[in-house]
Amino acid sequence: MQVAILIGSESDFGVVEGALEVLKEFEVPFMLEVTSAHRTPGRTLKLVRSFEEGGGEIIIAVAGKAAHLAGVVAAHTHLPVIGVPVGGATVNGVDALLSTVQMPEGVPVACMGIGKSGAVNAALLAVQMLGLKDEALKEKFKDYRKGMADQVEQSSKRIKEKL
Repeated sequence: MQVAILIGSESDFGVVEGALEVLKEFEVPFMLEVTSAHRTPGRTLKLVRSFEEGGGEIIIAVAGKAAHLAGVVAAHTHLPVIGVPVGGATVNGVDALLSTVQMPEGVPVACMGIGKSGAVNAALLAVQMLGLKDEALKEKFKDYRKGMADQVEQSSKRIKEKL
């Protein structure tokens, strides 16, 4: 597996579904596990170490509320960690955002936006990172971005036709 997606609870699965689709679209091998920095710290450490020892390359950590999962993971690996904060009822995910983005110097976590779009962007960032050493993946990503630009141009044409 090249990418590990660790979610803090089963309720976070809906947040990562789009990210899973992105990784499938780009044919990037991934694993998905539910683990908690607070409730299952031993399991979290075991998963990180196993993924690292198995040749894994990038970890995406998704969590809400205190959102320490990305930081705990980053503290236990040399691999790049991408954090995705999950929105909550209390303060709409701002608590998770701050917990993910405010890492101490020396323990970096790349922090995406809150929620589903943040998870999709985390998967896309992982694809870009993997594309640094995989030319075919890099080209596939370029085609993806071109497709996005083409969609915008088509939208513009359809709107202009209505005028």
